[in-house]
Formats: sequence, structure tokens, C-alpha cells
Amino acid sequence: MDLPATSPPDKPLLRKILREKRNRLSRHQQSVAAINLDKQIARSGLLQRSRNIALYFANDGEIDPRLLISRLMKYRCHCYFPVILRDKSLRFARYQPTDKLIKNRYGIPEPSHKSMDGTALRKPWVMNLVFLPLVGFDRLGGRLGMGGGFYDRTFQGTQRKKRLSTPLLVGLAHHCQEVEQLTVDNWDVPLSKLVTDQELITIAPKN
Repeated sequence: MDLPATSPPDKPLLRKILREKRNRLSRHQQSVAAINLDKQIARSGLLQRSRNIALYFANDGEIDPRLLISRLMKYRCHCYFPVILRDKSLRFARYQPTDKLIKNRYGIPEPSHKSMDGTALRKPWVMNLVFLPLVGFDRLGGRLGMGGGFYDRTFQGTQRKKRLSTPLLVGLAHHCQEVEQLTVDNWDVPLSKLVTDQELITIAPKN
């Protein structure tokens, strides 16, 4: 399979191509991908080693991690979903399957503050494991997001301040979103692992 490479000027075009590719997946293909993603993560052991775990509500053809919720409950993990603040950084709201959801300014569901029983939004360093959606990825840990910088903006602080814990960041994507190589910008927060509907990829740490 020929995998496209990208340089900085090509990122908007590549983002458009990859978004179109995942949006062309049928409902059945998306469902099968979600089931296979759940199996890949279950076999990885990541859930058993973490207590506070952040997911996301799939949007725009993203691979859907919601099947993991029942596993998190089984392992007595705390499940969180991101809430976008005015400065375009993220905080995390604890979630139960019965909680009410509201759509944010981008049309993406978020836990309603009223459904959190007064629990404050949690800061990023409280998370042990964060699953984040990708538009594109390569096997060296390069990642392409939607362009908003939400996760970079949120987790840069945890990596700069040694007193803060650093959550394990794991990117999720359909296998068809792989590219040969992506240019990594200096503001890109690195991933520890990638999981697709076909495999788990561990990223070698950079010196």
C-alpha cells in the first residue's frame, strides 16, 4: 500500500484527504472497527494499570472507543471525557453511562456539568491514561489532529513541570489513517502508543 508523506505546507491537504477517507467508511465498517479496537486495547493491559482514564466521543468518522466504557466499569476505573474551555484547553469530566450529554460549540457531545453531582472538572495531570483521536499517524509517533491544538495545549504543561504526573497518551485511529511519515512540530506532545483496529504500536522514546 502506498502511504502518503507530508511536509508542513501539505498538512491541511493531508488532513482533508484522511478525513474524507475515514468518513467514507460505512456504518458496518465503523462498527467492526470499534469492536476490533476494543479487543486490541483489552489485550494491551493498559486498562488494568490505570485508574483515571479519558476517552472521547467519536466525531467526523473517528474510530469509536465507547465500547471500552463497560470494561472500565468492570475494572473499577474512573471514566472521563474532555470538556473544552474558553482558552481551547481541556479539562475532564467524570462520566457515568446514565449522565446527560450536551453538545459543545463544535457539535461534539460533552458531559453536562449538571450530571456530575457537583464534582469539579479535573485537570489533565489527574488522568493516568488518555485516549485521543487522530486524523493521521506514522509509526514513529508522528500524529495529525484536527488542527485545533486542544491536546497539545492541555498536556504541554504536564511535561514541562516535573512535579506533575505525566499521563500516558495513546492515539486511536483506523488503520487506513496511517501515513509514511509526518513532520513533528516542536509543540506536538508525543504519544506513548498508538492503537488501531488492527494493532498496538509502541513508540520508541526519542533521545
